[in-house]
Amino acid sequence: MKFTMSWLKEHLETKHKDTQIIDKLTDIGLEVESFENIGFDLDNFKVAKIINAEQHPNADRLRVCDVDIGQQKIVKVVCGAPNAKKDLLTVYAGPGSVIPKNNMKLTVSKIRGVTSYGMLCSESELKLSDESEGITELKQSKYSDKIGKNFFKNNTEKVVDLSITPNRPDCLGVRGIARDLAAAGAGKLKSISHKNTKKDGSQNIKVSITKDKNQGCTIFASCLIKGVTNKESPKWLKEKIETLGQKTNFSNCRYYQLCHVRFK
Repeated sequence: MKFTMSWLKEHLETKHKDTQIIDKLTDIGLEVESFENIGFDLDNFKVAKIINAEQHPNADRLRVCDVDIGQQKIVKVVCGAPNAKKDLLTVYAGPGSVIPKNNMKLTVSKIRGVTSYGMLCSESELKLSDESEGITELKQSKYSDKIGKNFFKNNTEKVVDLSITPNRPDCLGVRGIARDLAAAGAGKLKSISHKNTKKDGSQNIKVSITKDKNQGCTIFASCLIKGVTNKESPKWLKEKIETLGQKTNFSNCRYYQLCHVRFK
């Protein structure tokens, strides 16, 4: 179970320092496996724009791209991606950058006789998704005014990794952990608002239950939920997942609307 302190404090009002919270987690039986920054130094990954892309003079499958990285000087990058083209917004990693996928450190190098200053990255290389066929394509509407800015959000926040035992499923969520800490005197659990759903019309669900004198289940309840929308994950969710070192696919990441169901 991974989370950040800022995520925890969305549910827990506390004056405790981070180290005190870590100690308290251990005291209440939630084993802390690690408390560290699991990200890479991502400040070198910039939003960039390909100004021009030409065929490499010595390689059929390579292109030489002039890339705007928000500085006065345009940099040249040799790229083998099939989607490298003029006016494309993408992610540039300069010399000295460490690629998240393979820990490769970039240097200024000659590729088939042409000097390349860094590289243009695919989503796979950035650990955003498994897409590796081409370089990352950013939306014009969102990134056109961010050329030269950091692509990744500041990743200096440490991540708490808890080892949750099978008898504590209540702590497989940040809310449950905050509740436990509040009960242990480490702060006050913040209240959250719940939006009640209205029942609309009758619900007909056919269920067959076989009677067995040895069966352990004594009650069966169900709820039919309609109108669930499958759409792109919101920004806040993507940022939380990225902070934990997990992948998010910016073009295909989907989530289902969350529903709170209360049985009376």
